[in-house]
Amino acid sequence: MQITGLRYGSRLLNLVEFPVAKTISELATKEEIQMMIDQFGKVVIKPFFYGGVGKKGKSGLIRIADNVHDAMTAKQDLYFVTHTYGNKTVQANGVTFEEFVESDIEVYFSISVSTTERKPIFIISTEGGVDVESLPPEKKRVIWIDPFIGIKSFDLTNALGDIGCPEKYISPLVQSLPLLWQLYDNYGLTTVEINPIRMKKEGNRYIPIACDLKAAFDQDNPAWRRIGLPITIFQEDVTEFEAEINQLRTYQGQSDVLELNPEGTIIPFMFGGGASSAATETLGIKAIFSSDFGGNPPYEKMYQISRIVFKRWYDQANVLLIIGGKANNTDIYVTFKGIFDALRDHIAQSGKRPIYTVVGRGGPNLIRGMFYGKDILDRLKLPYKMFGYDSSMIGVLEYAKKIDDWWDTAGRAEYEKKY
Repeated sequence: MQITGLRYGSRLLNLVEFPVAKTISELATKEEIQMMIDQFGKVVIKPFFYGGVGKKGKSGLIRIADNVHDAMTAKQDLYFVTHTYGNKTVQANGVTFEEFVESDIEVYFSISVSTTERKPIFIISTEGGVDVESLPPEKKRVIWIDPFIGIKSFDLTNALGDIGCPEKYISPLVQSLPLLWQLYDNYGLTTVEINPIRMKKEGNRYIPIACDLKAAFDQDNPAWRRIGLPITIFQEDVTEFEAEINQLRTYQGQSDVLELNPEGTIIPFMFGGGASSAATETLGIKAIFSSDFGGNPPYEKMYQISRIVFKRWYDQANVLLIIGGKANNTDIYVTFKGIFDALRDHIAQSGKRPIYTVVGRGGPNLIRGMFYGKDILDRLKLPYKMFGYDSSMIGVLEYAKKIDDWWDTAGRAEYEKKY
């Protein structure tokens, strides 16, 4: 569940009184647009997309106008514009007219959970307006957050000083940015990102103004409902595969999937948010979908999910990947039994096509689960490699990528000669 932009993002920021650029919708009259231009000198026009949609600026979908005629032309161009990012193409459903904030600096700030540290972190940079991943280490700071304390002022002060933030902006930022921890901690968010924050001068002081926002919510945390956002704003174009899996959502266990590349060659069963983030990033276009099947799903649910996955993707895949950290409460034997029973039954029904299985997992009943999977794979005469909880997750993912490449070039041929 994600939202981007200020149409609803401003409502989030207002909950904690974080300053945000003034925003009006496509329903605004010419007089209202003219009033905004008169007040701020210019107006920023952006297409509105449901769900989480990025890379709009890089795709030339953000316009700036200093007169009503140009603003209305931009509205006409962007109202139903289509936008492709990653492997998805989406269509806009309206526009927003936003206050133009004059500033000589753009600040990036986000709060999320680190997949390596397993705790909340904030990232800050004075090189906003770009992908923070592309910035060199000296241009940004990553600081972990003690959830019992929140964001500490001296951490912000030190981080801003280290990255060369002009001194006149440090105090206003230190006063305002901790408000975003209140938003993150109190309303069921898993990510909040403002890119950029621009520094607006009012009299003799500077005010940080949020000029764009991205937020992701934990669907299973009821706290997000207190915001009062309409559920329809989270809706994106759902593929047939995603819709079929989503029908299996229950209180026990997760069944979140996002189709990434229908031409991919790795079927990834991911367990846990850390594994999902790491696998999605590491596998890239090789991954057919992103998933999180954690939360101790019962056998029947895991079996049904696996049957759907194999029905749709088995015939094109090179690698079946089962990846996750060391679970606390998920019964590994139950999840493995569901997956490998479904694999066995799919092959019995549809015929065998060679596929290589890579497992990286830890948790309760791990050895029993691995032996269960091994017995089925041995009977099916399918190759596999299993890694325990003490193996590097990234190392397992890189191994799966290498197997995928080898399987296409030589692996499948060697297997067919042997069997």
